[in-house]
Amino acid sequence: MSTSPNTPSFAGLNARPASPANQASPAWLREPLLHFLVLGALLFAVDHVLVGRSDDPRKIVVGAAVDAEAKQVFAAARGREPNEQELKALRQVWLDNEVLYREGLALQVDRGDSAIRERVIFKALSVLDANTKLPAVDDKMLRAWFEKNRAKYDEPARFDFQEAALSGDNSEAAVRAFVTELNGGTPGDAKAGLRVFKGRPHSNIVQSYGPEFAKALEALPPGEWRALSTREGWRAMRLEAISPAKPANFEALRGVVLPDWTDATMAEQRSAAVRALTKKYKVIESGEASKP
Repeated sequence: MSTSPNTPSFAGLNARPASPANQASPAWLREPLLHFLVLGALLFAVDHVLVGRSDDPRKIVVGAAVDAEAKQVFAAARGREPNEQELKALRQVWLDNEVLYREGLALQVDRGDSAIRERVIFKALSVLDANTKLPAVDDKMLRAWFEKNRAKYDEPARFDFQEAALSGDNSEAAVRAFVTELNGGTPGDAKAGLRVFKGRPHSNIVQSYGPEFAKALEALPPGEWRALSTREGWRAMRLEAISPAKPANFEALRGVVLPDWTDATMAEQRSAAVRALTKKYKVIESGEASKP
């Protein structure tokens, strides 16, 4: 689908232009923040919200339409509205892409596909990449980068547990009474929906249930049902086992770390280059457009 030149675009800024040698998903897609930013690529398919432009080609308005579209796409993907930090990140992606789009038009890279905004952006990125050079990297630098980002490589602690949710009354008193029955040997299948989880990483539990729940689950005695509060109400939980975290070994992962460092460094340099281009424009954030 082609997009209007005025359509808000949240395409992944750090995406590398496709080439036969780069068909596999690069490692930076697994980076939490960058992975979150790529969510914006979904907005390429949205044509019904138009962003008004000033007659001044050096003026960019990051208006309410950008925020509204970002919130809509984020909510559709995550089941909730973005927080202030996440909305700010999506605004920055939109602004970066708007700058790239305008620079692409200035370079006349839109010839042949003037109605396809994303192609103009990626052509402008290709021009930036042609002038981007990686710094020399030695073993000491690579090790330091690995240590700084070892959370990406360490094997996290994993949890095996069960969750029983009472149908109907799931108040604290009802769940505690149900837990007493379960620990007394009474089967709970008839009264509750049982869910079994294997090898769930700590970060996943925090995302699904919240940090307080994760802390409480970790402290449970294995094999015993306990009543715990979750975001969806009280649940009967039983911890089965915890697999301890395992630190990653740099030597074993050297072949993975180097391309990860390459992708991350290129992304940083690309972002810095776009930020430098942004200084050519007067950017007006949402809420400031009405000011004189």
